[in-house]
Amino acid sequence: MGNVLIALGGNVGDVRATFQKAIVQICGMAQGVLIARSSDYATPPWGDEDQAPFINACIEIETGLDPHALLFVMQKVEQKFGRTRSKERRWGPRTLDLDMIAYDDVSLQKPDLTLPHPRLFERAFVLVPLAEIAPDRVIGGIRVRDGLASVSTQGIERLPDTG
Repeated sequence: MGNVLIALGGNVGDVRATFQKAIVQICGMAQGVLIARSSDYATPPWGDEDQAPFINACIEIETGLDPHALLFVMQKVEQKFGRTRSKERRWGPRTLDLDMIAYDDVSLQKPDLTLPHPRLFERAFVLVPLAEIAPDRVIGGIRVRDGLASVSTQGIERLPDTG
């Protein structure tokens, strides 16, 4: 079984409800087990700043799927929640964005998938929820909590639990 860290994000629609449903879909379609789920965080938009704030979270799952099969599942889940990659602008608004952050200690560079995620340590909106569930995980030679300490977390707020 592979241990996988996945980042979730979105800023269109009821993102928190989408997360709940998407996590169930990911685990079901990937025949995976949810190991941990972070809180949800309101975060400023990144890249294209002229849009609504995002909500971000991270999950840790175990799955028997290989990284490419899991990527296929994640893209199918995004589509189920209304994401059409070919019709969106880069870093623009979206209902659901799923990024595979790390798959065990796999290092991979393919046109459709790079592991670990190449911009992980530039993105506080991923590192904050990731540090909540895996602060001591070493990814690409860097401990998550150390990576978080090197970026600004300004504007990121933990949201109250939905109950």
